[in-house]
Amino acid sequence: MKKRLYGIAIAAGLSVFCATQANGQVNLIAKGTLTESSAGLYADLSGLDYNLENGAPANLLGGLGSGLAWGYGDIFLALADRGPNAVSFDPLGDNTVSYIPRFHTLKMNLQPNSGPGLPFTLTPTLEETTLLYSSSPLVYGSGDGLGVGSGAPAPNTPSRNYFSGRSDNFSASQNSGYSNDARFDSEGIRLSSDGKRIYISDEYGPYIHEFDRGSGQRIRSFKLPEHLFVSTLSSMGAMEIANNTSGRVANKGMEGLAITPDGNTLVGIMQTALIQDAAQGGNATNLLRIVTVDVSNGKATHEYAYLLTTGSGVSEITALNQHEFLVDERDGKGLGDGSKAKVKQIFKIDLADAVDVTNLDGATAAANAVSKTLFLDVIQALTTNGITADQIPAKLEGLALGPDVEFNGTIHTLWLANDNDFLQDLNGAGTNPNQFFVFGFSDGALGGSVYVPQEPQGSAKK
Repeated sequence: MKKRLYGIAIAAGLSVFCATQANGQVNLIAKGTLTESSAGLYADLSGLDYNLENGAPANLLGGLGSGLAWGYGDIFLALADRGPNAVSFDPLGDNTVSYIPRFHTLKMNLQPNSGPGLPFTLTPTLEETTLLYSSSPLVYGSGDGLGVGSGAPAPNTPSRNYFSGRSDNFSASQNSGYSNDARFDSEGIRLSSDGKRIYISDEYGPYIHEFDRGSGQRIRSFKLPEHLFVSTLSSMGAMEIANNTSGRVANKGMEGLAITPDGNTLVGIMQTALIQDAAQGGNATNLLRIVTVDVSNGKATHEYAYLLTTGSGVSEITALNQHEFLVDERDGKGLGDGSKAKVKQIFKIDLADAVDVTNLDGATAAANAVSKTLFLDVIQALTTNGITADQIPAKLEGLALGPDVEFNGTIHTLWLANDNDFLQDLNGAGTNPNQFFVFGFSDGALGGSVYVPQEPQGSAKK
């Protein structure tokens, strides 16, 4: 398949940029924001016309940088997380609401910029919003004791049982890996090679679900290792952490998801160390487990160890080729947090000769972590272009390799998006829009690695 290339940009003032590309550096080439759609300001295209438990509109456009996937050409898929819960209204339910998880189809208009500023301009447009549901029944919370009603979303029908961000939508008789729980905190999204299905990872289970791209209907769930799950569930994350001795930390489950270029393997990464690993202390407190899954049979195949460098967690992973990946490691500082960003780094890792740590305890697994090299210091790249540290989004979570562009030669593109927690307006302290940053790099920046894009059987949605 011949990849689509954007037009050539020619500007005399950009010779320095061209030189750094030739020297193998990764540079910011465009940035854009998305704050509205044809439905209005901060409104998505879900068509939902009611308010959630906290008064927020059910069609609120926000948080859509939790996950980002290239859909080929100028189309990207952006993933919203569990909904607007950053403002306190019901601590007994972690302030969550029955927001329906969804993904957005975006058209990214990336055009050469002949004037001052970055080499390209970027104008994102929301094309479609797709809600996620199960055709079979899901478990919803009653809301008893939380001061709210049922956690079942209002649009539910017998054949459309929508997933929800409500933290009490679980079965108390099952562990957190029960695939019929309605609660779903979507964080990573990837596209199948035929373009017809999407894979989404989450933090509640953690889960990996497969959905039909056109309708949003769940097709199947993948079986993840039991040691990732917690056995005692609660509508409050702090209670889940306090009452479990193993499994994922609440709200820090499978944050990132990649798919290999051949479309055969999913690669999920936990945001932080499992409870049982962190309890061992030492390097195990910084141990993140990477799980690979065979798409054909839905079974986990391997586990690898990743050690944090200076970040507090990992937000995303994306495939560079069949065995090498880019990992988004960050802190929680920056725009939206009221502070200055300190750590936003992209590392390159290689799983080709990595040790399988499936049956290893935390300390032993940490001693066999994958090697990593710094690919991009995001803060340095953004501040170099005049974006101050307090204006760099705290939660840069969406990461995707996109189409090559022509800029005095062919360069690859890396796209970053933020999760703004649905807080577009920071109460007079500035704005925090959905933002997208595009970086360009040549083969020289890969340190000998080869970029192999996922080759789709069809670029259009089927």
